[in-house]
Amino acid sequence: MKAFKILSALLLLCLGMASCQKFLDIKKSSNEFFMTTASDCQLLLDDYAKMNTGYPLDGEISADDYFLSSASAQLSTIPQEEKDLYNWNPNAQRISSLPNWVNPYQVINSANLVLQTLDKLKGGNDDPALINALRGAALFYRAYCFWTVAQMYAKPYTVGTANQDPGIPLMLDPDINVKSTRGTVQDTYNRILQDLQEALTLLPKTSTYTTRPNKIAAYAMLARTYLSMGDYPNALINANAALEIKKDLMDYNSSTSIPFTRFNKEVIFHVISRYNAGIPVVGAILVPGSATANSCIARINPDLVDAYSTNDLRRSIFLKPNTVSISLTNSSGGKTATTLQDGTFRFSGNYEPATTPTFFTGLAVDEILLIRAECYARAGNIGLAADDINLLLNMRYKPNTYVNMTAQTAPDIALNTILTERRKELLMRGLRWTDLRRLKKPAIRITKDVTFTGLNTSPVKVENITSTTLPANDPKFTLLIPKEVLDNSNLAQNAR
Repeated sequence: MKAFKILSALLLLCLGMASCQKFLDIKKSSNEFFMTTASDCQLLLDDYAKMNTGYPLDGEISADDYFLSSASAQLSTIPQEEKDLYNWNPNAQRISSLPNWVNPYQVINSANLVLQTLDKLKGGNDDPALINALRGAALFYRAYCFWTVAQMYAKPYTVGTANQDPGIPLMLDPDINVKSTRGTVQDTYNRILQDLQEALTLLPKTSTYTTRPNKIAAYAMLARTYLSMGDYPNALINANAALEIKKDLMDYNSSTSIPFTRFNKEVIFHVISRYNAGIPVVGAILVPGSATANSCIARINPDLVDAYSTNDLRRSIFLKPNTVSISLTNSSGGKTATTLQDGTFRFSGNYEPATTPTFFTGLAVDEILLIRAECYARAGNIGLAADDINLLLNMRYKPNTYVNMTAQTAPDIALNTILTERRKELLMRGLRWTDLRRLKKPAIRITKDVTFTGLNTSPVKVENITSTTLPANDPKFTLLIPKEVLDNSNLAQNAR
């Protein structure tokens, strides 16, 4: 296994480079990596660091749930690439393929290695249930990563153009020398759905660890995928199926729920993004920081902050006020230090216990419940949509303060309410960029700069609020493929 790990690491370094020339002399047989048993496959799929962490951040960086103060925007610790993504610069492009391209394709390659090995084990002495579970897990991981990459580097799914719009490379073979082509968006989603549907027939109903895929995760990921395609009837079918097996919700009124723990009761499938402070630095722009405004970089959109009512427990759980230290001069010329809230807020509702941009971006019950509610509302079944949104929000509000939605609510109001609650509930889960794309909505970034004047007597807070808009359907909703990938492949760049 040591030889396997070393060789795997060397080869996977070039995975994001599609057809990297300097590896063309490697024989296909070297890709087997000594994978010979079902146990080898299980060990590879259980590699938590490779399979469940390091998922991309650039969709979240590009979305509009946060803003930078003028001071933060000047920080040298934030890579220029991330500032360009934040500002929706038409030329915003990663130079390195790490991690947004390479990391998911590393997972895909590992999944392909498992699938190749399992094909060779057919008819052997291994437990068929184990073989099925391993194959199902590999297919699930591959589909999950294809979907993740498509949210950044392929256009959103549109029925009329999906057969013409460029998709993403669909690597189905662990041999890195196989030529990569983009295919179409339709090809991309067909493969994602095919992998998930086959995985569904193979995976166990539940699993001991939420880092391992199971039927609930497959149903949930099918619901998420169909939602991103605008196929609401199929999203509803799969959301229903997932919730029939697992529907646990945390009651935010319970002190045992907060702070959130890893693998909490709502988690269906656990994956996280990962802040990388090395070279290249990745995710620095999303650092939520701690109490002082100087340590907080990403501040939550003030309009979104205002959307949480005072009785909504998420306001105090998901959001923490930032403070700033100032020095006041008294009448005798002496200095007095004081700490004031500056009127901005940072994110503190991560389902992963981290204060860096290591965000939980996996599947959880609250997301699937919101998918089902949205699908019911779009189908005109306001009563069932209300049941779902009421179930969720009664767990999120102070006791006896939430006013239930009723079946008599107008359909457009019900849908808008559900979409608003989706944004509030799934804050910093890596889904906002996909929602903007699928709903064909503009991204609106609100910036709130706060300064204090009159410090010789009493401080006066001055707020300057501005907004920037990325129009709906703008080509920049599809990110540019990293330069390193293009330099080492024949892939075409996305249009601008």
